[in-house]
Amino acid sequence: MNHSRLTSNSGYVRVTLLSVAAAATLVLTGCAGMSARETSTVVGATAGAVVGGVVTGTTAGAAVGAAAGGVIGNEVSKKR
Repeated sequence: MNHSRLTSNSGYVRVTLLSVAAAATLVLTGCAGMSARETSTVVGATAGAVVGGVVTGTTAGAAVGAAAGGVIGNEVSKKR
């Protein structure tokens, strides 16, 4: 087992998780004056971007995930 590679990957995961947590905090703070529908759309787009970026490893995947997540978040808020 290559320990330097393991350390490198765990460092990458730690930085990624910290970045996601910081982005989520900023997004949720910015949602304070938004309607429930707008908040659901933004949260869906953010989650979609993170998932799309992680799954594909590309910015195009993140963009597609953001678009899909935004649509899903918007639709979910309509049903409430």
